[in-house]
Amino acid sequence: MERTVFQAVSAIGFLLCVAVALWGWQTGVLTSQERLEALVASLGIAGALLFTVFQAVQVVVPVLPGGLGCLVGVVLFGPVWGFVYNYVGICIGSLMAFAVARNCGKPLLSLLFSEKTIQKYSQWAEERNRFARLFALAIFLPVAPDDFLCYLAGTTDMSWRRYTAIILLGKPFAIALYSLGLTAVWQMIVR
Repeated sequence: MERTVFQAVSAIGFLLCVAVALWGWQTGVLTSQERLEALVASLGIAGALLFTVFQAVQVVVPVLPGGLGCLVGVVLFGPVWGFVYNYVGICIGSLMAFAVARNCGKPLLSLLFSEKTIQKYSQWAEERNRFARLFALAIFLPVAPDDFLCYLAGTTDMSWRRYTAIILLGKPFAIALYSLGLTAVWQMIVR
């Protein structure tokens, strides 16, 4: 039952994102750089704060793939501030996911993620010293399911200090790669 509720919340969040994207497309906000900049400017600091909170929450309750959130940040706020808001939001969300998993334990993983994902990465957690290295590498490179790995780390004996260091030092590179790569793709699509 609980897994169904979580999936429903994720589905509703995804549908809301689709609705906002459709609204943005229809109103020209997503097809006109000038309209997009005007919308963001009209929101002021509230826009940046809302986006940062969205990025944090979407790590805890995955609604969109993280890479898409990074693209939105860069499109809305430019490459520098988009990166900053993405980084802050994703790091806060990663710390929150670790805290939730630390408090709820391994049963939470089955509620949030597929059994296939759990089986694929859980063996990492069984090897104490190896897990920290693999986790750091996965966080550094944008190739693994970071949200899941943050939850998985919370079910291990990894210390808060080590986890925080890996997140704060590893996330910038992955976020920059997502941001730059997806921005380049987005610009090819919009042009």
